[in-house]
Amino acid sequence: MARKDTAADAANPGRLKQIALTYKMTRKADKKIGLVLAAVGIVTFGVFLAIGFLIGHPIYLGILGFLLAFLATAIVFGRRAERAAFGQMEGQPGAAAAVLDNIGRGWTTTPAVAMNRSQDVVHRAVGKAGIVLVAEGNPNRVKSLLAAEKKKMNRIVADVPVHDLIVGTGEGQVELKKLRTTMLKLPRVLTGPQVTTTNDRLRALGDLMSNMPLPKGPMPKGMRLPKGGPKAR
Repeated sequence: MARKDTAADAANPGRLKQIALTYKMTRKADKKIGLVLAAVGIVTFGVFLAIGFLIGHPIYLGILGFLLAFLATAIVFGRRAERAAFGQMEGQPGAAAAVLDNIGRGWTTTPAVAMNRSQDVVHRAVGKAGIVLVAEGNPNRVKSLLAAEKKKMNRIVADVPVHDLIVGTGEGQVELKKLRTTMLKLPRVLTGPQVTTTNDRLRALGDLMSNMPLPKGPMPKGMRLPKGGPKAR
């Protein structure tokens, strides 16, 4: 018991520090976050306390109001913090990959399965919805990347549905903040064993970096890598 209490006490300061850091980061993008959270907490608590006086139970309703005010404040803080984080990530290279890494259980993600010299990139996620190719970069350029990668997927795993998404704010594109929700809404057509089999077949392909034709052994002196990075397949 003593060890568990010690571990819990050590974890609490870390959590509080993380919450404080999240608040500071959110406040940089959302200047009104403090006023909003205070208003949500005070209004929620005030409403329940007023109801308590009206029905003759101010103590009980006051306690309930305090708990619900804390819960409401936490929910609002979480949503605004998430919105601020996505706002800061929007348009940054690799933002889609960061979202895919946190999509949740049941998904296996592989970043940068295809890339061009302009650093437009396609990421791959495999789950019960099938294969999802997520592209970020110039919409006109990534279409050819997506088409080539989708053709390769259909050739290797023809029995698995392949979806393609382009992250952006234009017509027909998916906003970064809606990427996770959009993927989770895709119909589930594969079973767990089928997902495992699909991953095993795709794992043989490797990712973009593992497929680069680098020479074995130490790099010769004076040798330079080609400019622009690897080409998409």
